[in-house]
Amino acid sequence: MEYEQIAVEAKDGIMTVRLDRPDRMNAYTFRMREEISDALDRADADDDVRVVVFTGSGRAFCAGADLEQGAATFDPAGHSVVTGEPEPAAEDFRDDGGKLVMRLFRSTKPLIAAVNGPAVGVGATMTLPMDIRIASEDARFGFVFARRGITPDGCSTWFLPKVVGIDRALEWCFTGRVFGAAEAHEARLVREVVPADELLDRAYAVARSIAERTPAVAVAVTRALLWGMQAEPDPWTAHRLESRALHWAGGSADAREGVVAFLEKRSPNFGLRVSSDLPEYLRSWPTE
Repeated sequence: MEYEQIAVEAKDGIMTVRLDRPDRMNAYTFRMREEISDALDRADADDDVRVVVFTGSGRAFCAGADLEQGAATFDPAGHSVVTGEPEPAAEDFRDDGGKLVMRLFRSTKPLIAAVNGPAVGVGATMTLPMDIRIASEDARFGFVFARRGITPDGCSTWFLPKVVGIDRALEWCFTGRVFGAAEAHEARLVREVVPADELLDRAYAVARSIAERTPAVAVAVTRALLWGMQAEPDPWTAHRLESRALHWAGGSADAREGVVAFLEKRSPNFGLRVSSDLPEYLRSWPTE
């Protein structure tokens, strides 16, 4: 795919995906979702990519949905006009932000959000399935759906309470207010807040700590397990799936290398590849 609304660069094991509509504050479109999904497909297929960092061009991360259709922006009929597809029945309709979030959720590579400015609406919800969120002091967040007369998107009614707690999630969604990086940090929406000129350096430092020190396949399985257990009512499912994962991982070449390298006091050389060596049961998990 030729990218028009994002910019992608891969270097030293890290893919950077930059939302790239600075004249529109990186406002979200269907095209942007398609391009991000394509970039994630590339990252998953490229064993040289270990971590994906998301950020925005210009002064915003993502100002939310592009409102260029005016009053029809959120109308399913307007969706049909843009996509050229028939207007779906209510039971078949899937919100586009949710499609993006589910693709982010299925990533086999760790995702880091480097939030450089306003992240509002879908610009905020798209960060929720990312594994680590770091904000600049200029970042602003808003789950503003109620103020636009709509309900939350991007699977945020599942993700947001798990990240910040139900009471905070309700207050933010009820009021639709925009708040700063300090409040986001206090609520644990972001891991840390750094000066704007240090944001990407910090994100890349975290990315390198993953890319340079850990095995790709073990990290992919760990990501799937940690996210997948969020909906389980008790630890039994976790015990069964962790046991299955450890049964597979314990006999792997990476496990042998990890132990030997530790005993020999050297850096490990892990060889398993996400593109070909993920355990079969993980490959069979739902994709839609």
